[in-house]
Amino acid sequence: MADLVSKEDVFFDNPSKTVDAVLEFLSDKAVELGVASDREAVLASFREREAQGSTGMVGGFALPHAKSAAIERTSVMVVKFSGEVDWKSMDGEPIKAAIAIFTPTDPQGGVHLAVLAKIASMLMQPDFCSTILGSDDAEAIADAINERLAD
Repeated sequence: MADLVSKEDVFFDNPSKTVDAVLEFLSDKAVELGVASDREAVLASFREREAQGSTGMVGGFALPHAKSAAIERTSVMVVKFSGEVDWKSMDGEPIKAAIAIFTPTDPQGGVHLAVLAKIASMLMQPDFCSTILGSDDAEAIADAINERLAD
């Protein structure tokens, strides 16, 4: 599961203010970077997941995730915002960064659930959260995630 995020998958100073704007940005980037073939299918998957319950976590993070036949390879993207996004979170705090997971449709859901569980676990580690929120180095952020995914 290592190397699911590269420095090209880390975005800074995103101006989004709403959940939908973030999901649109992520869907656009997925197609642009060759992760997915169909923006609308990816966006629909993100929206369906959010309709089931917010992916806003704690500590200023959101963990949106999409699973779709339009997604060609498992990938992770990180978006840090220039401000805060009003995203219903578990702690009631605004979101400062999103770590998004993209996975192809898998009948067993194994890869999707494994990546989701590992990243959710990372978000419970204060040192990891500080690294992501405090860094402006895309490679360092990608490495921090990939190292923990490899564990």
